[in-house]
Amino acid sequence: MRRIAAGLATAFVLLLAGCAPPPTSSATPSTATPHSSPSPTASPSPLPLHSLESAYEDVIANVLPSIVQITTKVGLGSGIVLDTAGHIITNAHVVGQATKMEVTLATGGPPRPARLVRSFNAGDLAVIKVDHPNGLRPARFGDSSKLRVGQIVLAMGNPLGLSGSVTNGIVSALGRTVSEPQEAGSPGATIAGAIQTSAAINPGNSGGALVDLSGSVIGIPTLAATDPELGGGAAPGIGFAIPSNTARDIATQIVKYGKVTNSHRAALGIQGSTVISVDGQPIGVGVIRVEPGSGADKAGIEAGDVIVSINGTNTPTMASLAEVLATLRPGDQAKVGVQHSDGTTATVTVTLSQLRTD
Repeated sequence: MRRIAAGLATAFVLLLAGCAPPPTSSATPSTATPHSSPSPTASPSPLPLHSLESAYEDVIANVLPSIVQITTKVGLGSGIVLDTAGHIITNAHVVGQATKMEVTLATGGPPRPARLVRSFNAGDLAVIKVDHPNGLRPARFGDSSKLRVGQIVLAMGNPLGLSGSVTNGIVSALGRTVSEPQEAGSPGATIAGAIQTSAAINPGNSGGALVDLSGSVIGIPTLAATDPELGGGAAPGIGFAIPSNTARDIATQIVKYGKVTNSHRAALGIQGSTVISVDGQPIGVGVIRVEPGSGADKAGIEAGDVIVSINGTNTPTMASLAEVLATLRPGDQAKVGVQHSDGTTATVTVTLSQLRTD
């Protein structure tokens, strides 16, 4: 697990960590006395403890056999069995630069050799394939667009190498945008629409499953927050997962075509890097190269220009630029603030293209 910069206005730092409601109570409600009426402010009866325990046990028994541990030469993480052919979905940062790895089932057995099919670094997703898929049980994926804040969820994976571990929590928030820095072992991904959860996510959980109480995978645990004020210690109850709809769409494309053919992500059509001022502060994204025929090219953006804003939002770093673009779609028009090499400034309209994945 590695430190990353959060795309949130908080003091937290993020780390790479690797939709049914709770069952209704079967208890018989008490009978009201004659002439009485329920209080309009009365709280609903709590779910009996044994019913919630039973729901947890059923979900774990059904889903855990679909969770695997992925071990490379430099680390380990988790993955989810996608199909009976042996495809497994995980995070790109779990795979890293490895093209070969070993997979161990949560239910036990010897490690199985596996190979990388393809990584989608921009979204921190990857698909690997086990050489011998016999006995693999595919997970059931749910519709993450139907998630509601407050739903109970379980995170399943291999935190700290403890195979088949499960933690519980709730969906804390939806629609977060978080970014990772681009560094060794980290693809520098920006995740749009991330699920925030209070379920504990620790190193080794990356690529595992965030599951609802119907036993459906609704997210891929990917990031955990730490608090600098705690000396970099974990910030309890703040983790982030890639929505299952996004993960399943990307994985399906990789399995079918061997690559991502439609990222659904907007792009300016430039290659750039963060520009630092003389006082050490980031001031914008320096354009290194403009893709011919791209929206940036047609708008007159040139190598040497510095992009300082998009639609009025400042973009002092590559991460902040990616976060703004993650909220937009290919074909949208964006107002881009540009500082030219001669010191003059301009605002140009760029028709966004699709993020390339090759």
